[in-house]
Amino acid sequence: MNERRSKMRIFLDMLDAISRRGGKAKPTHILYGANLSHDRLKTYLEFLLEKGFIDEVQEKGRTYYTITDKGKRFMAEFERIEELSNAFGIPI
Repeated sequence: MNERRSKMRIFLDMLDAISRRGGKAKPTHILYGANLSHDRLKTYLEFLLEKGFIDEVQEKGRTYYTITDKGKRFMAEFERIEELSNAFGIPI
């Protein structure tokens, strides 16, 4: 069965894509790392920025996104919830 990802899973995938690049990534790396369309990437980046999970940084004319401490905490808590969910056989 082909299940769709939840928004929380997508947010985690985006944060993970940034984290895998040392905590700072270009939008393209997030797009490919989280397997998103450009439109969805823009929408979800805005949400993560608004909630304080990521910051936008300009360097040498390029835009990068960095993961914040709040974003790192979200990732850690999500993993804990996922472990609990898996232990009881409840998909999230």
